[in-house]
Amino acid sequence: MERHFEQQLQALAAAVQRMGGLVEQAIGRSVEALVKRDAQFAQVVIDEDEAIDHLELEVDQLVMETLARYQLAARDLRFVTTAMKIVPDLERIADHASNVCERSLELSAEPPIKQLVDIPQMARRAQEMVRGALDAFIDRDPDAARAVIAMDDELDGQMEHVFRVLLSYMMEDPRTISRAIRLTFVAKCYERIGDQATNICELVVYMSEGRVIKHHFPDDKPQDE
Repeated sequence: MERHFEQQLQALAAAVQRMGGLVEQAIGRSVEALVKRDAQFAQVVIDEDEAIDHLELEVDQLVMETLARYQLAARDLRFVTTAMKIVPDLERIADHASNVCERSLELSAEPPIKQLVDIPQMARRAQEMVRGALDAFIDRDPDAARAVIAMDDELDGQMEHVFRVLLSYMMEDPRTISRAIRLTFVAKCYERIGDQATNICELVVYMSEGRVIKHHFPDDKPQDE
């Protein structure tokens, strides 16, 4: 029974990893499609979103089977329920990447704007945060999770910079308005991906330590369970 239980937990972790790997790939491909103005590649990302949706259902099924079959100790129960809570964040991240590609399809049909400002850097940082969040989950590492949370301020700052630059483009040349608005939407998608990664890391801290840091700064004193 104990061996089967460990295999069940390993299967659950592996499914989350597979889903996370596809999500990371979607983020990277979304910015590649944007930078290269590659409509065909953007469509590939949009089409592959369905595979991520199927993995979310697979994780949900594994969670329900684990909860139904085993009497879980507190630590294992937190791991299983955290996996259940993480997958909607991962699915939403994939949706953001797909949304970026939809805007890329529209932008590829128009003349390029002056520059993409900090958007590619935002995408790379968002992808790094997602990877770090997943590693923290698999390793059950609250310190790594807190390190990812601390990265979110930089992403927010990049979002503000992108908005200011694109606003200046629109003021200088009204013909850029539709393209600049689409790029603002793209930047916001990557900023929201950072928020989802932060949500995952807050869950990892709770999973590892039984401490709630949501709605608190990461260095706040631990909360009672």
